[in-house]
Amino acid sequence: MGNSPRILVVDDEPSMLRYLQTLLEVESYNVDTAVSGEQALIHLQQSLPDVVLLDVLMPGGMDGLETLEQMRERYPQLKVIMLSCVSDTRKVVQAIRLGAQDYLTKPFQKNDLEAVIQQCIGGAATVAAPQGEIEDLGDDVFFVCGSASMRKIRSQAKLVANVDIPVLILGDSGVGKEVIAKMIHKYSPRSHRTFLKVNCAAVPADLLESELFGYEPGAFTGATHAKPGKFELCNKGTIMLDEIGEMPPSLQAKLLHVLQDQQFSRLGSRTVQKVDVRVLAATNINIQEAIATRKLREDLYYRLNGFSINLPPLRERKEEIPLLLKHFMSQVAERYARPPLPLTPSLIQACERYHWPGNLRELSNFVKRYLVLGDEEMAIAELAPQGERGMTAASGAGAGGGGVGDDGLKSLVRSVKDEAEAEAISRALTETNWNRKKAALLLKISYKALLYKIRQYDIQPSGGAH
Repeated sequence: MGNSPRILVVDDEPSMLRYLQTLLEVESYNVDTAVSGEQALIHLQQSLPDVVLLDVLMPGGMDGLETLEQMRERYPQLKVIMLSCVSDTRKVVQAIRLGAQDYLTKPFQKNDLEAVIQQCIGGAATVAAPQGEIEDLGDDVFFVCGSASMRKIRSQAKLVANVDIPVLILGDSGVGKEVIAKMIHKYSPRSHRTFLKVNCAAVPADLLESELFGYEPGAFTGATHAKPGKFELCNKGTIMLDEIGEMPPSLQAKLLHVLQDQQFSRLGSRTVQKVDVRVLAATNINIQEAIATRKLREDLYYRLNGFSINLPPLRERKEEIPLLLKHFMSQVAERYARPPLPLTPSLIQACERYHWPGNLRELSNFVKRYLVLGDEEMAIAELAPQGERGMTAASGAGAGGGGVGDDGLKSLVRSVKDEAEAEAISRALTETNWNRKKAALLLKISYKALLYKIRQYDIQPSGGAH
């Protein structure tokens, strides 16, 4: 048993201590016990276990949460699983914020305990694994994890998934906020129910209310029949409100009412409907600035912020870039039925040096362009600082001896420009649900110019309908 994982069990009830000790020793764990937080901290000074099982409700000087705080402060790498006989939402959330690895409510099944312990022990091994992990969340959505910060976020998302509170997901545009929302839904008790996403920035302000809450016949001009809104369609499920900071303040007040009372009315209706929907909100705005300028209601922010997850930009987790490149290449090659292109050390290093202001979305599009054009030198040149791009292209042209002439190079540059322009237009149309006027405003071009470009590049809506 010398090499078996060591577990410290901290509980003030002698019967629970004996039960857990027997249960764990049968599974060949080395088990130590403590009857208080103070005793547990003294034990940790002598030797650190692989996992701590810590009871939340302990009488005396230190309860479980205070003990957890002390443990995490002194031993940040220590993995702690909280145990409680009551499922207190506030305590669960506080435990997650303090860094608990998991949370079990008594009485729990032996298999549940074994699963969370194995996850903790297995998690220690994955820290050093350079290849990282890719988790399929369904609907062609993947969580790619190859850094300590993303492992922590995955752990938080899975923990808070079981606590039925709103979650606010923060981070720059393109960092993967929707992926985290889908992970929370997948691991929640609502996973077998509907998950819907609404982009508050893509739907015009005057239509957003009817989109969310539905309408009755005659509610406005053109409303010939009743239509349920997203909240109604999502009853018992999860709704993600993306770009919540773009929601009009008047509509924020109605959303606050829904969050508080779980009820709403369709537009044009006097009937109140009850609804049970978990709300996940996401935004890339500066929260404090938005509250100060009254763009975001402060009371709505506090209601949405039952728990917050802040996603770091790609430039702060560059160790994930090789894994992400490989994943995106495999995904895009399969989508376009093409053989994947090699990811050479030169290409990977260029990607690691680049700043990636568009984060994962920009990286994915970069891989797509590389696969379509098949020119590694051009791909690397694209990542060079603005002033160096001309020199890189020129040296590349000279290196080929009599390779690409002036006309050939101009043609090549035009091809890349057209590809980038078509992609930017497609993205704007997708973000605005193919509202061409809104897309033209987003792109800062005239409506006629946009229509011309759509025809020029033969851009089609992905769903086949406008």
